[in-house]
Amino acid sequence: MFRLTLILHLFIGSTLAGSGVIAALTMGYGTLTPILIAAAIGFVIAFPVSAMIAKTLLSKS
Repeated sequence: MFRLTLILHLFIGSTLAGSGVIAALTMGYGTLTPILIAAAIGFVIAFPVSAMIAKTLLSKS
């Protein structure tokens, strides 16, 4: 399950981090600090999301 979680995190983490960066830019925060914070939050939130999705995928197979 750990391996599947890491593979899923590659895709989910980049998606959530990118969404966070776009949200920060849309709200008018164009400096480096808010953009990095938004990307880091998306990256961290992707860990439990990836674990839940991996658990769901493995339980259905």
